[in-house]
Amino acid sequence: MPKSPDSLETLLAQLEEAKTRFGPEDGGRAEELLAALAGQRFADAASLARFHEAVLFLRAYPQSPAVLRLADEILESFAQRVEQLRSAGADLGGLEEPDVSGIAGTGFSAVFSYPAVCLLAQRHAAEVSIDWEGHSKPERLGSTLPRFVPLLEDDALVEANLPARAWLGAAAGGAGHELAWLLERLERLPLSLDEIGELYDSLELPIRWELGNSTITRSRLRIQVPEIFYHEAPLRRRSEVSLEAELKAEPLPLRRVSRTEGRALVELAQDTSAMRYRELYGFTYGDPARMLKAAAGRGVEILVWGVPPERRLPLRAYHAGLFFKNGTPIGYVEGLSLFERMEVGFNIYYTFREGESAWLYAQTLRLFHQVLGVTCFSVDPYQIGHHNQEAIQAGAFWFYRKLGFRPLEAALARLVEHEERKMRSTPGYRTPARTLRRLAEGSMIFEGPGASPGDWDRFQVRNLGFAVGRRMAERFAGDAGRMRRASLSDVGHALGIGPARWKEAERRAFENLSLVLGLIPDLAQWTETEKRALFEVIRAKAGGHESLYLWWQQQQPRLRAAVLKLGSR
Repeated sequence: MPKSPDSLETLLAQLEEAKTRFGPEDGGRAEELLAALAGQRFADAASLARFHEAVLFLRAYPQSPAVLRLADEILESFAQRVEQLRSAGADLGGLEEPDVSGIAGTGFSAVFSYPAVCLLAQRHAAEVSIDWEGHSKPERLGSTLPRFVPLLEDDALVEANLPARAWLGAAAGGAGHELAWLLERLERLPLSLDEIGELYDSLELPIRWELGNSTITRSRLRIQVPEIFYHEAPLRRRSEVSLEAELKAEPLPLRRVSRTEGRALVELAQDTSAMRYRELYGFTYGDPARMLKAAAGRGVEILVWGVPPERRLPLRAYHAGLFFKNGTPIGYVEGLSLFERMEVGFNIYYTFREGESAWLYAQTLRLFHQVLGVTCFSVDPYQIGHHNQEAIQAGAFWFYRKLGFRPLEAALARLVEHEERKMRSTPGYRTPARTLRRLAEGSMIFEGPGASPGDWDRFQVRNLGFAVGRRMAERFAGDAGRMRRASLSDVGHALGIGPARWKEAERRAFENLSLVLGLIPDLAQWTETEKRALFEVIRAKAGGHESLYLWWQQQQPRLRAAVLKLGSR
């Protein structure tokens, strides 16, 4: 190996190239580079981060057992490597950037929601605290803390620069106890959890999480897998993936996860997401009692779960998922479903985006089709670049387009045809960023086998909300309470049902769905069979599995037609 001053840079560049090469000799080359770099000392955070990401990729996509072993050994050493940099006085700020945060031995600061910070404080009390150095809005505390801290008004109401840290530290019994004390005071308020959450979120408190050498860091986080898949041939490219073929394929092997294991995996999802500056509704409120694990092959396992009845959305069924590659978490998914249509939010973590993303996406849709019966998949504008520069830089629009998705708006469809003609006539042509931003202004859709083409083209769930809002303004003078009571009464009468003996979750589901059902003019004239089936839809919304809620919806063509009409532009 070269001994010149730039040898470390050379080795890193060679490793970054070798990590995605999977020919007969490539495993040996990756092993050689890992062994050479394992003994190197790193003088700056940027180089160390590059090394970490390349090694972590190889941990998920190893060419051989030797590569896997070396990757694990190197990743176990990262807390020590970070400490060496810290001791040398190096700037470690680069290790807190969102694309690399979560490395063993580091920490980071972020503003989390109330539910998320409560979960972190419960599990990592000694490692999380208020980041006072990053706290730039003491006036927010000044307007909230007087309810907990005597005489604070004497300072907060008249002083321009409130020493919030000193006030809170005195009340909490010393530095380091402020966060736990504040959360405990908030929990005691005679308010609902949602109201307390709104109050906490208004504070915009940055939270510091010192990760140390914990097993939940990105460097060390793994789950046990039955066997490792070694990549001895090139990765599957997007051009080799057919969504239609995958949706027609045999069902994936599934097993139900125990409640105990499910709870641990939901907590893992919360942690691995938080250290990447991310929160997902289905991670924060994940239901560990109803989790499935699918073996997708090639070392990939997909976990999918819902949320408990008290946390369900009013109309759509909600499911979240986490992907593991050879035991390493590599991304997540969120699915929002109504009838046979699902809105899919799919994200591969930065480190693994040179892997088999298209194939993994296809397996995810295959799994959702298998367990939920959905056949039509929608991608919202944010996923493809609307107010999302990361997606623009990644060319996310073409990722979906080349998998068979089409734009819903006619003007965007024409622009796509224009761009595709340029690609065919001009080798190497790349769509400019300004055009990608234009293409990202509308949703895209893929209709799988069994879907009815065009049925969902003009539909948006928010259109149902707009229709309910107009009814509230026109008939109830903008009074939501009056409209809810009237909808419950009218729909209950039309269906011949009364929710007096229903559970709280069932009553809530009936109340929410009645807002939309109350917009159907001929509901009372439906057949008794249709009304009984609609009754099952309502009960299933609050039942054990929202998959049953979707199944009952999918058996109701008249309900589907009515909702489609109400929700289409």
